[in-house]
Amino acid sequence: MDQVVKDEAVTAQPTAPAPKAPAKGIQVTPKALARIRSAMAKENVSPEQGGLRLGVQGGGCSGLSYNIRFDTRPRERDRVFQFEDVRVFVDPKSFIYLHGMILDYNESLMQQGFAFVNPNSTKSCGCGSSFS
Repeated sequence: MDQVVKDEAVTAQPTAPAPKAPAKGIQVTPKALARIRSAMAKENVSPEQGGLRLGVQGGGCSGLSYNIRFDTRPRERDRVFQFEDVRVFVDPKSFIYLHGMILDYNESLMQQGFAFVNPNSTKSCGCGSSFS
């Protein structure tokens, strides 16, 4: 008995692109990195030891406000993010609100400063430093 094998063409069906998952961690734009480096040099903060601390604290007109400052070293439970020669420290409680966030720096005629692009924010105020 001869076995007959039929060739069946398999046509690939186009699929919709998978939704992009939010980034885990913190991202920093090149403009923000340049500004951080400049400020670190001005404040005599050594990139080898110190870094930028990002945090969240209660308060502000929307319930929570961003906290940004330099720190000489990370704390024991901090998440440490490395961007070339710049380190960013985030404590565990703040990371709940900041994961997936992009830190940018904007300069315009009206204002200049860091901008927090936070996917976890459901509401923010006009100044951009407070959210809920």
